Amino acid sequence: MAKHDGSDEKWSQDVTEHSDALDLDDDVFTWDDPARIAASLKRSAESSRRRKGSAYQSAMSMLTFYVNRAGTNLPASQRDVLERAKDELRKAFGRD
Repeated sequence: MAKHDGSDEKWSQDVTEHSDALDLDDDVFTWDDPARIAASLKRSAESSRRRKGSAYQSAMSMLTFYVNRAGTNLPASQRDVLERAKDELRKAFGRD
């Protein structure tokens, strides 16, 4: 078994902060307005030239990634905001 050196302890935070797909607004996932979060993710995804999928796929993937990686450390109230942001994102891309 390989010895754990601690170098990958915060890999998900690094992905969130330095993703090749999107340049995110600071602290976007801590905001309390689902529509604002969705609008920011949409804007970031549409302006990115490094994404591999559609703007919708990139924005939704980043949001889902954050929710999943936060796991039990994400307060229920913020999880609810982010789940509602998914609905807002679907609306913003005409996928409701």
